[in-house]
Amino acid sequence: MTDNTEQDYQPMVDSAIETSFLPGTSIEIVRGLQSKCTPKHVLFDFDGTLSLVREGWPEIMVPMMVEVLSATGTSESTEELTTLSLAFVMELNGKQTIYQMFRLVEEVEKRGGTARPALEYKEMYHNRLMERIESRREDLRTGAVPPADMLVPGTIELLTSLKERGATLYLASGTDENYVKEEVELLQLSPFFGEHVHGAVEDYRSFSKAQVIERILKVHQIDGMELLGFGDGYVEIQNIKAVNGTAVAVASDESGRSGKPDEWKRNRLIGVGADIVIPDYADRDRLMEYLFEG
Repeated sequence: MTDNTEQDYQPMVDSAIETSFLPGTSIEIVRGLQSKCTPKHVLFDFDGTLSLVREGWPEIMVPMMVEVLSATGTSESTEELTTLSLAFVMELNGKQTIYQMFRLVEEVEKRGGTARPALEYKEMYHNRLMERIESRREDLRTGAVPPADMLVPGTIELLTSLKERGATLYLASGTDENYVKEEVELLQLSPFFGEHVHGAVEDYRSFSKAQVIERILKVHQIDGMELLGFGDGYVEIQNIKAVNGTAVAVASDESGRSGKPDEWKRNRLIGVGADIVIPDYADRDRLMEYLFEG
């Protein structure tokens, strides 16, 4: 049985590795296809990989952590606490949100403070985040903004192409499952994923992306080489590579939607073994040809 707790970032590959691009595209080949098997099951992360609804979340989480740490009476400046918090928030990015709150608890205790339970910090963060993004969600509900405006460019076309090729699609997110399911509906992605939408739950040990992968392989009695994964966080890339699947790193520029890869994401994801790196799904037709036809 796979350990359902999520592992820390463990770089396995030098991000300076020599790569190449499919001619005329932004598709960067790091190691390429790991198998000639046609992908039948495709796993997606959600935030940053498909959805942009939560774009800017560090701007909510980091100040909250600075506020909590300042209350311990530490002599550290706001700037020092911001640098510290941003470092560990991004270090843990890709894991379930609760892990960032576990780290906050540790930092409070290091400074002699009395920490609240991690779940309380997580709720505090979510409440503040929802205040920021509720207008985006409301715009989707009312139709004031089309779903495409809140998705990584080319998402709908990519998912449509995968379904047309007979692939079964799964979604696994470190965000709480109830929020994920709501936002999947708002973004009109439910027809692509159906019941295969998974997110974090209160008992963090009972969910992980590795567990979702294990279930897919077991239920369908397939080899990991038949699994394809897309993600902008290290956890899903690491998990896909652990079963010998093909991992596509989505180094998305969430705020600018520039069509260029976010270099921090790119380097980090290559470091955990990504086979292919893309900034978005603009070159999806060529990507599909490469993935399915070699």
